Amino acid sequence: MTHRKGIEKQTWKPGNVLSPAPPVLVSCGGAQGWKPNLITIAWAGNVCSDPPMLSISVRPERYSHEMIEAMREFVVNVPSLRQAKAVDWCGVVSGRSVDKFAGAGLTPAPALKVHPPIVLECPLNIECRVRQSLELGSHTMFVAEVVAVQVTTELMDGKGQFRPDRCGLLAFANGQYFTLGRRIGRFGFSVRKRRAAGR
Repeated sequence: MTHRKGIEKQTWKPGNVLSPAPPVLVSCGGAQGWKPNLITIAWAGNVCSDPPMLSISVRPERYSHEMIEAMREFVVNVPSLRQAKAVDWCGVVSGRSVDKFAGAGLTPAPALKVHPPIVLECPLNIECRVRQSLELGSHTMFVAEVVAVQVTTELMDGKGQFRPDRCGLLAFANGQYFTLGRRIGRFGFSVRKRRAAGR
């Protein structure tokens, strides 16, 4: 189908094509008889700012689903390019048979407010407590409140702001991994007036 301006469109069947998405390492377990475990998830997102909340979606047959359902806690660890291989590996092996922290060469470190450990190497660690779980079909969506955040200090600038361009955060689209590109502007840049010449 051709639209105005000569742009052509194809029609696809409905599917999960919203992309790119952040591939994250979700840590769970670490208490109630569960050993610490990791699961790679590409279906995660913000859902509320006050209180801060996010969601992750997990297939019920996944080993980590049992832990999250039982403990109602998890940590979303946002990886960088340095952890790309570990992110992929943790998505293709099962925690039922292997220690994913050891196998991926990642370091479990204490969280501030929840029992599951953080992944020390990841730039951002978002500690969460489940507020609601929704059975949506192939996946369970866990909606959780953010109760603590840890950030790697060397990735902060002089103004105390996190600089994702310094660590190469990952993106996932069409079954492939990418890194974030250069920064092109700050929120609102499209309407911000240019400074007068000479100022």
